[in-house]
Amino acid sequence: MFDQVLWFTTRGAGAVSQLMLTASVCFGLLTVARVAHAEWPRFFNYEMHRRVSLLSIVFLVVHILAAVFDPFTNLGLAAAFVPLASSYRPMQVAVGVIALYLFIALIVTSLLRNHIGQRTWRVVHWTSYAMWPLAMLHGLTAGTDGTAPWMLAVDALCGIAVVAALASRIVAGTPNRAILPEVVAASSWRLNGSASRGPNEGGTDRR
Repeated sequence: MFDQVLWFTTRGAGAVSQLMLTASVCFGLLTVARVAHAEWPRFFNYEMHRRVSLLSIVFLVVHILAAVFDPFTNLGLAAAFVPLASSYRPMQVAVGVIALYLFIALIVTSLLRNHIGQRTWRVVHWTSYAMWPLAMLHGLTAGTDGTAPWMLAVDALCGIAVVAALASRIVAGTPNRAILPEVVAASSWRLNGSASRGPNEGGTDRR
């Protein structure tokens, strides 16, 4: 019975993590593309991008822990963090490990954005264009139900969402990055006791 709980937890948490990572990528693209509406302010995209990214960590941790202790895969702790250390579908699991490290780099550099500078943060953030497809590939190939209809529907939904957000980003062209600090400043994260920031600080966050 417990083995089945772990199996469903691994798959469920993995699918939710994939959906949340997709949402984070989409909100990030919409923020850069400056997509806005009278009832959809620009700072909403920025806030959702950050909040969804942080929340997805919870489901990602649950997915990893459930997979490590699942007796069917018998991964072991090392396989969750060392590429090709898994005896169960080593290449497919390694893809997920690489995506995990890219995601960790995105989160850590975002938290340290004030200290590493806007340019470094932006360069690291470009790895999200590699992280997302790697995570998708991991979901398709590592699990026993990667090609199940319900999982393929989730993959299709994620793919359509990212393509649509990327199209908005491309149509927007080169964004006016000078406006990004204003968008961040309008965020409720900044309004709730955050320190104000001048226009020359490149969109960094002070909380």
